[in-house]
Amino acid sequence: MIPRDISWLAFNARVLQEAADNSVPLLERIRFLGIFSNNLDEFFRVRVATLKRMLLVGKSTRMHLEENPDEILDDIQSMVIDQQREFDRIWESIEEELKQQKIFIRTEKHLNKEQQKFVLNYFNDEVRTNIIPLMIESIQHFPFLRDKSIYLAVVLAKQDNSIRQKFALIEIPSVLPRFITLPAKDGEADIMLLEDVIRFSLPHIFSYFGFDKFTAHIIKVTRDAELDIDNDISTSLIHQIEKGLKDRRKGKPVRFVYDKDIDPLLLEYLMRRLGLSGKDNLIPGARIHNFKDFMDFPSGVFKDRPHPQRKSFIHPLFANASSVMHVIQMQDVMLHFPYHSFDTIIDLLREAAIDPNVTSIKLTAYRLARNSKIVNALVNAVRNGKQVTVAIELRARFNEADNLEWKTRLEDEGVKVLIGIPGLKIHAKLCVIKKRIGTKTIQCGFVSTGNLNEKTARVYGDHCLLTANRNIMADINRIFSYLENSKHDIKMLEACNTLPVSPYSMRPFFIRMIEKEIKNARHKKGGSMVIKMNSLSDPEMISKLYEAAKEGVDVSMIIRGICCAYTENKKWKKDITAVSIVDEYLEHARVFTFGKESQSQVYIASCDWMLRNLDHRVEVAIPIFDPAIQQELRDILAIQLSGNVKARILDNEQKNEYKRDNSGKKIRSQIEIFKYLHEKQYN
Repeated sequence: MIPRDISWLAFNARVLQEAADNSVPLLERIRFLGIFSNNLDEFFRVRVATLKRMLLVGKSTRMHLEENPDEILDDIQSMVIDQQREFDRIWESIEEELKQQKIFIRTEKHLNKEQQKFVLNYFNDEVRTNIIPLMIESIQHFPFLRDKSIYLAVVLAKQDNSIRQKFALIEIPSVLPRFITLPAKDGEADIMLLEDVIRFSLPHIFSYFGFDKFTAHIIKVTRDAELDIDNDISTSLIHQIEKGLKDRRKGKPVRFVYDKDIDPLLLEYLMRRLGLSGKDNLIPGARIHNFKDFMDFPSGVFKDRPHPQRKSFIHPLFANASSVMHVIQMQDVMLHFPYHSFDTIIDLLREAAIDPNVTSIKLTAYRLARNSKIVNALVNAVRNGKQVTVAIELRARFNEADNLEWKTRLEDEGVKVLIGIPGLKIHAKLCVIKKRIGTKTIQCGFVSTGNLNEKTARVYGDHCLLTANRNIMADINRIFSYLENSKHDIKMLEACNTLPVSPYSMRPFFIRMIEKEIKNARHKKGGSMVIKMNSLSDPEMISKLYEAAKEGVDVSMIIRGICCAYTENKKWKKDITAVSIVDEYLEHARVFTFGKESQSQVYIASCDWMLRNLDHRVEVAIPIFDPAIQQELRDILAIQLSGNVKARILDNEQKNEYKRDNSGKKIRSQIEIFKYLHEKQYN
């Protein structure tokens, strides 16, 4: 198998390819650099940190894909340095294109007199009170460098060497904008980074020391961000998470990034004071770091704005409907985000909140929007006398603090909040709404592949089935009973007859489905499957896919991120077809079809085929019963598999070669899916 972390770096290289693609609008290319940088930060904070822990604890605790963490760490170091060089090359070319559009990134050395005055005034008015210069050589205990911050490492000197040089550190304040727009000539835009404002002001910051020569370079420390949630039953989960969040700020360094032009003596000094060695992922880079901020690069400076995103639209079945629930009770409806508007989900919950016949609402929440309309609808429901239950996952990585706040707010409003299960994350995306009309109880709800987050629903490609199917609703209720039961007996999930559920029945279900296709291939009945997910790393599932390929099953995969499976083997009757799509939208959906063409069984799910999803999370897959929706999903998968503009081939070497078609017809799958859904007629 391909090591998980090496495959992940290959995925991030695909993001970097988007930044290098001249056909992508310039602003979007800059944002892809920001996404690449943000991804890499998280990778070091979590995965590299985990590998370093494995080195410390020995072989007995190593996971299935990390038998040689020291070798993987060496490979990571080499790949990251190569990618950093490519990143710097791309940014240099983008800067040249910005100049051609009369957009200039000004440094402290390239300011006219008017701009110098503006920058100094800005520093005095906005920046000076937000910085604390540290004379690090005189501090006995070296200051703690925060994980998400960048620092100016400064050398203070005298031109005539009459004063011994000194070193200082200045944290770049995150409370201020990273980009400052300067006065500029008509038709031009001049932008300055906050750290360069501080660089320009160094003589004023250190004026009383008598230095007249200043050099400053950016450094950054990335720290171990994994939360250690132990099994101490005497400590509540909430207290453990709160403690873990505090400890995260003090995590061990797992990466040190620095400007390659930094003073060698200063670099040596910093490494010694930070306790770093050559084994600590030292990454030399260019002048700018924390490029994640470039996801918010000011768009107003562009005269030629990037092409507008295709605007989300209301699903035609809801466009003129007075009641969302009424439509769902008549038929199943599949929403495809971000092509379809997420407003329908919010409208459903708002309707349920004020419908006098609705008695209860239950749903799961993993990542919510900062100003969540979902939460507002639920609060409104409580105030209207409904019983509202929310299972909120406090351990959603990097959303722990936000979810703790949501828990408090929801409980303050009278919502019953379920906070998780020891050893299991609640990752399923479920909702069930009950209404009582006379003596009759009616239920409807949804199962989604993505989070209930109206912000990410604008850019994440996901599917959401809205349904009133009794069997599906019965299983969702069983899952909530399991979540609400204090004993959390896994056998409670055994009663689910329609929905495969992790950690109980999901893995054996998918194995059975693959084995069925293997049997079909052996009996010359044509085995076939299409698998779409974010990540594929589970050894048992990969082994089954190898077995299927060996027997001649047609296996087609669309894997956005990690793919630890090889796709070619001379011993197989048929190689596996596998592509990764990286484009304007983030491909986030999980879809599975088993069987030949129009006869295939179709499922959507919240889970990838990873050990954590199948064995250590509460996840749900759902069969699609409606023939029209089945075909709709098959058509979307077919468009994605035929794409030849933004699809990369996942081969054994994961070289990320673009899939191309000699016919000359270009198929950019996300645009084609938008056209397909926008033009689709519904009865």
